[in-house]
Amino acid sequence: MISFENLVGLKVLTSEAFSLGEVKGALVDTEKWNIKYLHVKINDEAATKLGFKKRFRSSTVCIPINMIVAVGDYVTIGRTLDQLSESQEITECKE
Repeated sequence: MISFENLVGLKVLTSEAFSLGEVKGALVDTEKWNIKYLHVKINDEAATKLGFKKRFRSSTVCIPINMIVAVGDYVTIGRTLDQLSESQEITECKE
């Protein structure tokens, strides 16, 4: 088990080890007390490849927890970059 404090700041990688960015927070369902999405601040290269418009600062996307396959020194998503760009599973977080 990993504590939330240790999760924030971890790098997020796709299944092919492409660096998306880093964990900045999460969306918690307070009725069930579980995390539904990780908030990931994506880097400029990931934003471009995923089709998110560049802004003054990097975009933050919501990644569903069911996409996470491993957490250790970094968070691994069970999708390739191409799979992410073709799907609508991740969205820009409205913080």
